[in-house]
Amino acid sequence: MHKSLRHSASGEKAIVTAVTAEGEIGRRLREMGLSPGTEIKILGRAPLKDPVSIRLKNYTLTLRNNEADHILVKKVEV
Repeated sequence: MHKSLRHSASGEKAIVTAVTAEGEIGRRLREMGLSPGTEIKILGRAPLKDPVSIRLKNYTLTLRNNEADHILVKKVEV
């Protein structure tokens, strides 16, 4: 099942299936390494649930919820 990164739980591992943002935001997300097939791990969230911190390709990235909405992921079973 595919869902947005915003709705993924802390500690969950997932694979990026699509980046739905267009224009500047879409280009920036892809430049940061968020492209289909990339494995990520959700590290945690701020107390008010925004932003979300993820780990990918040996670095940590923090995204606002309005950015995370544009990233579709599929949970990886461990």
